Amino acid sequence: MKFNDLAIESIAYELPPVAVSTEQLVRRLDPVLRRFKIPVGAMLQLTGIIERRFWPRGLPMHQAATDVAKRAIQRAGIKPDQVGILISTSVSKDYLEPSMASLVHGDLGLNQECRNFDLANACLGFLNGMEVAGRMLESGVADYALLVDGESAGDVVEATITRLQDPNTTLRDFWEAFATLTLGSAAVAMVLTKGSLSQTTHRVNGCVSLADTANSRLCMGTAERMVTDSTRLLKAGVVLAQKTWGVASNQLNRWSEQGIGHYICHQVGASHMQALVEALGINVAKCVLSYPTHGNVGPAAVPLTLALATESGRVKEGDHVALMGIGSGLNVTMMSVTW
Repeated sequence: MKFNDLAIESIAYELPPVAVSTEQLVRRLDPVLRRFKIPVGAMLQLTGIIERRFWPRGLPMHQAATDVAKRAIQRAGIKPDQVGILISTSVSKDYLEPSMASLVHGDLGLNQECRNFDLANACLGFLNGMEVAGRMLESGVADYALLVDGESAGDVVEATITRLQDPNTTLRDFWEAFATLTLGSAAVAMVLTKGSLSQTTHRVNGCVSLADTANSRLCMGTAERMVTDSTRLLKAGVVLAQKTWGVASNQLNRWSEQGIGHYICHQVGASHMQALVEALGINVAKCVLSYPTHGNVGPAAVPLTLALATESGRVKEGDHVALMGIGSGLNVTMMSVTW
């Protein structure tokens, strides 16, 4: 899928105020680790996550998404009533009904003609939302699209620690819950528009996606519990990423290690990033890493990492950037952006 006239007009993000270090989690799990004879430093070594952030208890995610959306609209230099499409890609939801998008739409006071809906696909939701919004913009549905994502991991991490502290917990229970302990929280928003209307140079060139839904049950999560076969999920995800890379190389211009300047990936932790780098044969120095201080923030990871990279000056105007994600399901999306 190639885009002819799609631009990223702005990105905004909000980081939760509560920082929780891996050392703090280890201290709380010390009796469990001792019982299973797991080295104290294993969590930090395996994940590479120094800390992650959590929202204050009880904060609705549509509120966090609304707050960051206001800043994205302001940075785009447009008025709220110019937004014609609103897509929420949050895994974290305040309710089964109504949609997160409708809550944010109402809080922002957007016009009645603005299409608003949720689009969920595990950690790939935001990239999928960019594709769907891009197609709608290029087909003439609207001039501006707003994507929002608010993720909150505090409750599920807390519930997981409580379960693991139970004396009846098994070693298998621990490893099935291990991926949950990598989760963090964040909120992010992005405004997309037609290139012909854009005041930026940031163009979305195209994207490709592949699915391997025979492996859709390797990570099963609810608001209270997530069970993950991390080893099988990693192996299957990397294999699918290799196939998707091949498709991208055939369909997207300059999609090669030599042609890409920066990799902005959905990030779970150190071992996952290393496996992806080795499988794709890419230069790890080109990978912008956000997991050490933010953990795995789900679909917010790619736009958050992109925002951090541009804010720091690492990604500069004209750079070719690869946005890449592997989502439980399994699905992989790779997107070409010229900044």
